[in-house]
Amino acid sequence: MCGIVGVVSKSPVNQFIYDSLLLLQHRGQDAAGIATANGNSFHMHKGNGMVRDVFRTRNMRSLPGNIGIGQVRYPTAGSASSAEEAQPFYVSAPYGIIMAHNGNLTNWEQLRDEMFRVDRRHINTSSDSEVLLNVLAHELQTASTDISLSREGLFRAVSGMHRRVRGSYAIVALIAGFGLLACRDPFGIRPLCFGRHDGPNGTEWMVASESVALEGMGFTFVRDVAPGEAVIIDLDGNLHTQQCADAPSLNPCIFELVYLARPDSCLDGVPVYDARLRMGDYLAEKIKRTLPIDEIDVVMPIPDSSRPAAMQVAKQLNVNYREGFFKNRYVGRTFIMPGQAVRKKSVRQKLNAMRVEFKDKCVLIVDDSIVRGTTSQEIVQMARDAGARKVIFASAAPPVKFPNVYGIDMPTSSELVAHGRTDEEVARIIGADALVYQDVEDMKRAVMDINPALSNFDASCFDGNYITGDVTPAYLDRLEQARLSPRAQSDRDGTDGGTDDEGATHLSL
Repeated sequence: MCGIVGVVSKSPVNQFIYDSLLLLQHRGQDAAGIATANGNSFHMHKGNGMVRDVFRTRNMRSLPGNIGIGQVRYPTAGSASSAEEAQPFYVSAPYGIIMAHNGNLTNWEQLRDEMFRVDRRHINTSSDSEVLLNVLAHELQTASTDISLSREGLFRAVSGMHRRVRGSYAIVALIAGFGLLACRDPFGIRPLCFGRHDGPNGTEWMVASESVALEGMGFTFVRDVAPGEAVIIDLDGNLHTQQCADAPSLNPCIFELVYLARPDSCLDGVPVYDARLRMGDYLAEKIKRTLPIDEIDVVMPIPDSSRPAAMQVAKQLNVNYREGFFKNRYVGRTFIMPGQAVRKKSVRQKLNAMRVEFKDKCVLIVDDSIVRGTTSQEIVQMARDAGARKVIFASAAPPVKFPNVYGIDMPTSSELVAHGRTDEEVARIIGADALVYQDVEDMKRAVMDINPALSNFDASCFDGNYITGDVTPAYLDRLEQARLSPRAQSDRDGTDGGTDDEGATHLSL
């Protein structure tokens, strides 16, 4: 999971993209980057850290131009601590292209080998995003009939990319002398939308991972990018779209609605906040069926993403809703921190339990999900330390039992507390007196209640169904072995968050 943005404007876009990335900071706190185009030159600055840490005034001044892209990174493939793998990435042939990617390719190692042996392209990092960029560049070279790039040639190149690439990908790319390209994989796993702003100087366009970035920057939401669709915005601000996949189907990642996306975003016709409220309704019904609710004194959320579900649980159970945990907003989201040691250490720095709300009470704690169980265990212990008589834990999402290979950092079964365990066993591990999970079908039904047009989802981490059809047990075994290797473990536990001017690049075309 990363956050991407692309803008074609009538005025300089450097500050605009910076502000847009702040609105998408929840999607990645490991690295950030911005690239702009100005005449015949690309300008880029990127580095490890959050947006406010990566960019200084001198960096912003070095990013001129009225068209640009940006990304906040959450590492899924490659090294979490490598500044070289911060995005965007750049290639110079057959045209100057700078790309930012959200998602994860499942066949990137095969493609990297093909790039070297067949396409004669060099991949400089272990990032699947650089592989994707080179696939697009090669397809552009194949699709181009002369020196100048045509719109039709670019659409053909995206079609060729779709045929070769597997996995999840939403991308924005700058193409020298041409404009902005955005597209979404044929399964529509990762979100992408675009909007427009009609000002006195003409129409401006913006593409982003979530609608909140469009609205926060004063753009009017137009629509989501369809699965397999390519969107081109030329340097004059003209919009062109075309379906480039043979058999596209919409299968959005449901974990976006559970946790990843901001509640004020709307993804594929589903307001995230409404989906979380509805998940709370279904969770309350499950709690009624499985627990003696007359014992529960209060319902409490883990701020912030579980608050809507917890409010509905309290309402449906007719139990008092209380805010007992308070959040330090200067600590990042623990789930997306790159190292397990960093995640565990930050839980008590992030949350504080107010004793008066816990003392001598049976507390029903509602969280959006339970992944590794480390955070849940710390939270239950905090409730007991604050004087809770009994602690019941409820998850608005089903048990996370399977690796996610489409861009969320949960790729090994051994890291998932629910894998191979019963609910009772998980309850004992996290220290709760009882544990209630949402049912998979209820979670899906909560979303379909809001948008009946959605009938399929990527819910692979819950149900083990990998929609791209190329994820085998052998593939998952290889991922797990790679994940557990000493070098990979060292990368994942790294805490390098600094940045300096080495991320600044100026590319003359």
